[in-house]
Amino acid sequence: MAAAVYVQTNDVAGNEIVAFRRAEDGALGTLGRYSTGGKGSGEPHLPSQSSVVVSSDGRWLLVVNAGSNELSGLRLTDRVGSGGTKPTSVAVRGGLVYVLNNGTSSISGFNVVDGKLTPLADSTRSLSADDSDPAQISFTAGGQALIVTERGTNSISSFTVDHRGYADGPRTIGSSGQTPYGFDFTPDGSLIVTEAFGGKVGAAAASSYSVTGMGDLTPVSCSVGDERSEVCWAAVTRDGRFAFVTNFGDGTVSSYAIGPDGTLTLREPVAGATREGQKGVRDEAISSDGRYLYAIDADAQKVFGWAVGEGGELTPVGEFDGLPNTVAGLAAS
Repeated sequence: MAAAVYVQTNDVAGNEIVAFRRAEDGALGTLGRYSTGGKGSGEPHLPSQSSVVVSSDGRWLLVVNAGSNELSGLRLTDRVGSGGTKPTSVAVRGGLVYVLNNGTSSISGFNVVDGKLTPLADSTRSLSADDSDPAQISFTAGGQALIVTERGTNSISSFTVDHRGYADGPRTIGSSGQTPYGFDFTPDGSLIVTEAFGGKVGAAAASSYSVTGMGDLTPVSCSVGDERSEVCWAAVTRDGRFAFVTNFGDGTVSSYAIGPDGTLTLREPVAGATREGQKGVRDEAISSDGRYLYAIDADAQKVFGWAVGEGGELTPVGEFDGLPNTVAGLAAS
């Protein structure tokens, strides 16, 4: 699998993937730009956790085109309608793909073979409300369920997935805190969710949940504050011991320690920063080997990188420019 980082331009005239090669020391060098064949929304700060994902075998990318309501498979292998409007997040598990449509508050399924996407007939499912304002979709660690965060209803929805790939649900619970946003899973299946509390200054938090194989959620740690503002995305280390969350409101990255039972403890309110005190840091991802964390700062028009230490500390490895202010989504291999 190539060591690389991918983001999308979200350009309304024509969406592109910007690809970076990752060096051994974590530094990034631009590989090039590649058309998705679709259109972005053209808006800065597109809600975009998991809007770009790498397949488990590292052979292709999936990217949503929020402006043309499409899903693309790249090396550009295919492009299909997303099953709704304004797709902003995508989940993949083997040959099964689900897209989250923010505009229609729904999810839709696809089969993918060698990068070719085929809609799964009659697979579109509505979320808990028309105004749910969903943020992210992902398969659970075991792949038997899908999780979706709903900012508009302050809730989290789950769908069980049968052997044919069809989702059943939603089953919806109230979020531990307001404005549930991005999330990630530990290797043993605990769910870590950020909570933006409507952008209230100093109110950013994260909660953890235990997850059954069928997607039932039980709170473990409720709204553990990180002392920052407008938290967005979450990334869990490969060993499941730490979570990093990006705080859009002040350009910082906070870190949490994760206990064996999924309990959360704030480790460092400021473990890293793009431009501390200035808005902009958003999407993040940890490289497939677990050694590096990368995040985009849309307002700085850069990708920032850090080495991840054994104890969860972050050490800067550089900042890499050449991006538009509409940049959205980040995946790392």
